[in-house]
Amino acid sequence: MGSSSKDDSGSDAEASSGDKTPSNSSLFSEGERVLAYHGPRIYEAKVQKAELRKKEWRYFVHYLGWNKNWDEWVGMDRLMKHTPDNVLKQQALEKKQGVDKSLKPGRSSQTKPKNSTDSKMDKEDPKSNVAKGKKRKSDSGMEKDNLPVEKLVKIQIPSTLKKQLVDDWEFVTQQDKFVKLPRSPNVDDILTKYLEYMSKKDGMITDSIGEILKGIRCYFDKALPVMLLYKKERQQYHDTVKIDVSPSTIYGAEHLLRLFGMLIISTCAF
Repeated sequence: MGSSSKDDSGSDAEASSGDKTPSNSSLFSEGERVLAYHGPRIYEAKVQKAELRKKEWRYFVHYLGWNKNWDEWVGMDRLMKHTPDNVLKQQALEKKQGVDKSLKPGRSSQTKPKNSTDSKMDKEDPKSNVAKGKKRKSDSGMEKDNLPVEKLVKIQIPSTLKKQLVDDWEFVTQQDKFVKLPRSPNVDDILTKYLEYMSKKDGMITDSIGEILKGIRCYFDKALPVMLLYKKERQQYHDTVKIDVSPSTIYGAEHLLRLFGMLIISTCAF
């Protein structure tokens, strides 16, 4: 998604106590349900805090159906009232981007976060087969609706890279500033350097790491034209990537980060 709240709160942490409150009060109130732009998508969110900072209203929002790690401070230019007209605008944007609502949450091909309704359904479905007040347990004593501890993987993306993803979206979609191609180092170079780094760090390299990197390279090549490009970048892709040329030899860190951002987002929804 986007930059972490830690970044923004670090730079804007002090509300300007000397600022004079403008005649118009905050457009959004604490606890209000809103629609929020994040990258190329619009998500349902809830305003948790509203503060006047340097004569500008800033809002700390929680994206409904998403891990609190994605909570962040945003300006009013990123928010819209939760009205029927704006909901239609959200749905039209999803349709334009080809979001497949038939896919169930958790599928790797789905980049759309669960909205509040989806999240509520996920939590209520298991209860339909269990009497209220009874704890669901398997024979081993574990709750059936939880994965074994050893299979749970907690993935976090650094706040600086979250900010980079948002900046990348703004440059391309708002300012028409595209990444110059071909990139150096490209994705192939980055993965090769990582393989060399791991080899020096551990003294040896396992076949499994090499296979994982091959898989990432192959996934990037397949995902780039269909999932990782913004609409405005597609002509650049067709002009630059010729037949029998792998995108991983043309594109670099910016688009590789989009791939990891997409994968991390799918693991953070709950």
